[in-house]
Amino acid sequence: MDLTQCRVLVTPTSYGKQDPSLCSELEAQVGEVVYNRFGRPLRAAELEELIIGFDGYIAGVDEISAAVLNAADRLKVVSRYGVGVDQVDLIAARARGIIVTNTPGANSVAVAELAIGLMLALARSIPLSSQETKAGGWPRLNGLSLEGKTIGLYGLGCVGKQLARRLSCFDCAILAYDIAPDQVFAAVNGIQLCTQTELLARADFLSLHCPVLSETRGMVNESFLNSMKPGAFLVNTARGELIDEVSLLAALLSGRLRGAALDVYVHEPPGADHPLMRLPQVIATPHIGSHTDGATNAMGRMALADCLAVLKGVAPKHPVT
Repeated sequence: MDLTQCRVLVTPTSYGKQDPSLCSELEAQVGEVVYNRFGRPLRAAELEELIIGFDGYIAGVDEISAAVLNAADRLKVVSRYGVGVDQVDLIAARARGIIVTNTPGANSVAVAELAIGLMLALARSIPLSSQETKAGGWPRLNGLSLEGKTIGLYGLGCVGKQLARRLSCFDCAILAYDIAPDQVFAAVNGIQLCTQTELLARADFLSLHCPVLSETRGMVNESFLNSMKPGAFLVNTARGELIDEVSLLAALLSGRLRGAALDVYVHEPPGADHPLMRLPQVIATPHIGSHTDGATNAMGRMALADCLAVLKGVAPKHPVT
């Protein structure tokens, strides 16, 4: 395919922000590039109209439904800027012959670092302390140390491994549950592999690091939360769909959980009227796990390379379909 005749849609709002050469390189090779003007992930209804006439699509966490893909009259590739593809209807993509790619491992360090930051913020009530001090107060809040605590990792993939490596210097015990654990990595890094039941019962901080699948969607429900150690903290930098937010709200209001830190939500943005946003024991960030210079540049390069490869008729490096 002649790239100068191709049109490419780019929707991640952080694309090219750290490295503008990503945009200039793409613009120099294809006929037209259209960027996300909404400043947020696109909804399926918006994409159904917008996607018409595009050959390539560098996508964020947009709602890429079957209806969207069926409306795409020229689309050859959806190049996901990130690792998760739960927002893409892969069955519809396969049926239409549309190749879907992602960027595995590109943001693992960035997400792991945010998870640690959120754990420390929960343990020391950093947002509340800052807010009250700026308001003229001088709060004497008793915090917790990560030293001597048990950190539970639900998932020991790319992000879980990076997090475990960084937690090792905090002198805490690290537990991990994974359906296919890396036994060698766990042994070398002093991680105790365990069952889900043991993980929930023992973890003072539980950090989620698994994809959204049929068996994990909404898994953090009432039963899951009631199985957690009383007074534990929950950290989610993975996917919002893992959590039943009504059950999480109830666990926080009852005191079953001491606090939660969330970077992802079932619906994004969650909005100021979301009940979880009103709780002082909840730390909320706007899906910024991958928003660092290193991660955004790496994801951008990988997504760009695979998008152009497919348009050139070359096999991409990171195909999902």
